[in-house]
Amino acid sequence: MTQDPSPPTPYPASLSVDYPDRQLDRLSSLLRVIWAIPGIILLALLSGSGGESEEGSFSFDGSSSLVFLPTVLTLLVLRKYPRWWFDWNVAVTCFSYRVSSFCLLLRDEMPALEEEQSVHVHVEPPDASRLHRLLPLVKWLLALPHIVILLVLTIAVFIVAVCAWVAILFTGRYPRSMFDFNVGVLRWWLRVSAYAFLLTTDRYPPFSLAE
Repeated sequence: MTQDPSPPTPYPASLSVDYPDRQLDRLSSLLRVIWAIPGIILLALLSGSGGESEEGSFSFDGSSSLVFLPTVLTLLVLRKYPRWWFDWNVAVTCFSYRVSSFCLLLRDEMPALEEEQSVHVHVEPPDASRLHRLLPLVKWLLALPHIVILLVLTIAVFIVAVCAWVAILFTGRYPRSMFDFNVGVLRWWLRVSAYAFLLTTDRYPPFSLAE
């Protein structure tokens, strides 16, 4: 008798956003570009680059504000990942996804600095002794296929967000298919960030929008 295959192990970085199954605030949605300015400014100050990554392309996760190069060096030389660096990186990442969710109209709440709100980001703390010592030097290169695809999908995200904005103004609802697509792209960005920039896992991220 054959045993059923065990379910795949979840990726060690995950994101979900609670679907707003209610009437959204039309006025807040109409003026979202203005309401989002404080969060965008704060995220830009944290990243020091106006919300752009080191490669000059838009990033949802605030990766340019991460403690990246020191983490590479400590993993390379000491095989350690200081916990306070991890906590800082994850805190900035969580805030950046709350800002992104607000800008994309996924949620009505102003992005909080510390509260999780309805944007659930989880990144498993790494065991540095199990991470490959040299892999952090080339992870950004290995992640390039993902980044190229995600840059194209990011353009689609903004188009979908504009369509959702119109739908919200007329119906007060965010179409579920559009919501799931935009959250899926954010989720994909998070997995790539955990692999290539947060450096919390050596597991290659899947090419998928799904959880």
